[in-house]
Amino acid sequence: MNRKPDKELRRGWTTGACATAATRAALMILWGEGRPRKTRITLPRGERPEFLISHVDQGDGWAEAGVIKDAGDDPDVTHGAMIVARVGASDGGVSFHAGEGVGRVTKPGLPVPPGGPAINPVPRDMMTATVREMAARLGQAPDVAITIRVPGGAALARKTWNPRLGIEGGISILGTTGIVRPFSCAAWIASIHRGIDVARAAGLRHVAGCTGATSEKIVQDLYDLPDHAMLDMGDFAGGLLKYLARHPLPRITIGGGIGKMTKLAQGARDLHSGRSQVDFAALDEVLGHPGVAGANTALQAHEIAGAPMARWVAEAALDTVRLMLPQDVAADTIVIDRAGNLLSRAGP
Repeated sequence: MNRKPDKELRRGWTTGACATAATRAALMILWGEGRPRKTRITLPRGERPEFLISHVDQGDGWAEAGVIKDAGDDPDVTHGAMIVARVGASDGGVSFHAGEGVGRVTKPGLPVPPGGPAINPVPRDMMTATVREMAARLGQAPDVAITIRVPGGAALARKTWNPRLGIEGGISILGTTGIVRPFSCAAWIASIHRGIDVARAAGLRHVAGCTGATSEKIVQDLYDLPDHAMLDMGDFAGGLLKYLARHPLPRITIGGGIGKMTKLAQGARDLHSGRSQVDFAALDEVLGHPGVAGANTALQAHEIAGAPMARWVAEAALDTVRLMLPQDVAADTIVIDRAGNLLSRAGP
């Protein structure tokens, strides 16, 4: 069972914060303030962390600096990546460009329009503010082209949801506060939200959220859904359904293994093993089958109770789903076992 450690966890910094620190250091080089070993930036909520500069270089009319991303104790795939910013003169204002390992947006529905570099609005704002502040202080024109690159970013992106969201060629430069809070799951839930935005912008009428890769494959094959219809729900059924209620689509399928789907059937909205558990006594009362109350897992309870339990889980999970959605959103549920066998389904 994966649980958060008991000790206080160390927070880290987003790719957006690292890109801003790298931009600041690169501008210091370009505009004659020397080659810094460290630089300090202001985050959206006023904090002023210091970043170690791990790479510097310059040439005719450009300079660049790099920061190694430290995600703290969060299991972030971009932890340890080098975020490099190259700066030079622009044709007017601050412009942003994707270098090696930074993705480009190819589908509508994301905060950046198709064709643009996958650098989100808040990091853009942070870098723009840095340019303007330094230009005013040093008597420079605030007309700067910023190119962000992440060596190895294309390989890292394959471990993220970027390809499914229509972000090709690399990672995204993200962050709303500049801070990575360990195990906050904010990035995961934000990705679910962006998946819904992309599906709506693409005009999809049917999407699916599943608890894992096996249930996702079953549901995708069952309904012949495209990749961008598959929302990476994981344990966050509540996060998906709350956002879908505010930004509805015509139809949602929720699929998963019998363990997590039993928790959903019993009203849980966060299906993580550390935050919700199956109530076997309540399950026994519903099913009226001897021995269920003494089961250790939902799978064991299913071995005892058989098909009636699978049917109840599918139907009760659908009730939970429907309670969170507007009436005009059609919903159905799919329940599988560990081997990927379809145990039950409910809904249209």
